[in-house]
Amino acid sequence: EEMNRRAARELAMKCVFQMEAQNEFEKENAEKLLRSADMGEQKEYILRVIDNICKNRDGVDEAINACSKGWPVSRMAKADLAIIRVAACEILFMDDIPKAVAINEGVELAKRYGSDQSPAFINAVLKKIG
Repeated sequence: EEMNRRAARELAMKCVFQMEAQNEFEKENAEKLLRSADMGEQKEYILRVIDNICKNRDGVDEAINACSKGWPVSRMAKADLAIIRVAACEILFMDDIPKAVAINEGVELAKRYGSDQSPAFINAVLKKIG
């Protein structure tokens, strides 16, 4: 079955989560983590997200910290952080993805992977970034 964009976002988020866990934000590490995934037509999108996060993580995290009211990146739940980084990256660097889509998809991922508070928190942070 062909991977759709939502599944691609989920894979990108899981990869970013792993990179954070390993504290290893290199493109080569991401490619290793993604090697077994069958990305199909979504490969370019996934690698663009990962590449942008690897290159711009400090800037992305600064934008998140500026918009997360007393919840710095260092204190966020790791799943929430991975979701926010992917969506923030889309908002900040990927002009072909509408901001509303990036925000909505982040909220959907939060419903699946976050705590009860995650969807509202992620929505608020991403709306400020956007």
